[in-house]
Amino acid sequence: MYRFLLTPRWWGINVFVLLAIPFCIFMGSWQLSRFEGRVQEHRSATEQAASDKQEAARPLASMLPVDKATSGRRVTASGHYGTQLLVPDRRLDGKNGFYVLTLLRTGSGKALPVVRGWLPGKADPAKAPAPPSGEVTVTGALQASETPGDNGVSAAGGLPAGQTAAISSASLVNLVPYKLYDAWVTLDKADAGMKAVPATAPDGTGLDLKAFQNLGYTGEWFVFAGFVVFMWFRLLRREAEAARDAALGLVPEETPEPVTSS
Repeated sequence: MYRFLLTPRWWGINVFVLLAIPFCIFMGSWQLSRFEGRVQEHRSATEQAASDKQEAARPLASMLPVDKATSGRRVTASGHYGTQLLVPDRRLDGKNGFYVLTLLRTGSGKALPVVRGWLPGKADPAKAPAPPSGEVTVTGALQASETPGDNGVSAAGGLPAGQTAAISSASLVNLVPYKLYDAWVTLDKADAGMKAVPATAPDGTGLDLKAFQNLGYTGEWFVFAGFVVFMWFRLLRREAEAARDAALGLVPEETPEPVTSS
């Protein structure tokens, strides 16, 4: 009954199935490993953030450039505050508000963007407290430059003068007359009645949409593997039933079409 399995057609089907199933399992396992890797990175980043709050602050220059290992670490820098900008549409504790961003001119000749705190409501320069005068030393969490459009960072343009949508050297270079560090700092303790802005985990270490996409792809590849097995058994069963019916003479004979004379 199963002699049809030796036909060239079924040889092709069997080879396809034998190749497709391991491939689907391999791809599903690879996507699962990607998800597990992101979970581990998220756990490590959370543990690192907790330990960063307890460690002693280090000089800014020793922690640059910002990467996954240095993002969120406590740094210290000294200089004089200069230009102040507002960063609108930033949420904190479930409320909408804005960051107060002030450029710290350091002795290196570069300016460091410093988020001195957060205030609720619409961005209003009158609400933002003036920065301290004279030389100051700031201590806070080191952060990588933001990318507009990612992680909730607005990519909107046409903001009023004195505002910026993203905290990044690329966004600030045309707004301030200083050379800039490709990094920024959020103060441990906010200035003058503002709320401190907590540090965020570096890109690629959180359980974001991409992580759950990996998990979804895992399920899809395993479903594909099951679908291949299901279709193989379905074709096998249909072919076996056809062979059995033919052996029992149950296959209806084809009625020849009538010949018409032209």
